Amino acid sequence: MVFKRLLGSKVTRSLTVASVLLEMKRALNHGNNVRALLLLGVAVLAWQWAVIGLVAQGLASVIRRGSPSDSG
Repeated sequence: MVFKRLLGSKVTRSLTVASVLLEMKRALNHGNNVRALLLLGVAVLAWQWAVIGLVAQGLASVIRRGSPSDSG
């Protein structure tokens, strides 16, 4: 119940959307337009369901860690 209320709060949803949008900006800066477009869609969905944004952030982090272009 508390966890559901925390994920549903306006602050959590706003932070999740902002985080996904920052990840989208990073994808655009690296020329990955498809990933950026997908992340934009996730940001829209994350406003309703914060869990979607959190999962997308985790996946983007894992993908980024495996990418040789972001190392250094």
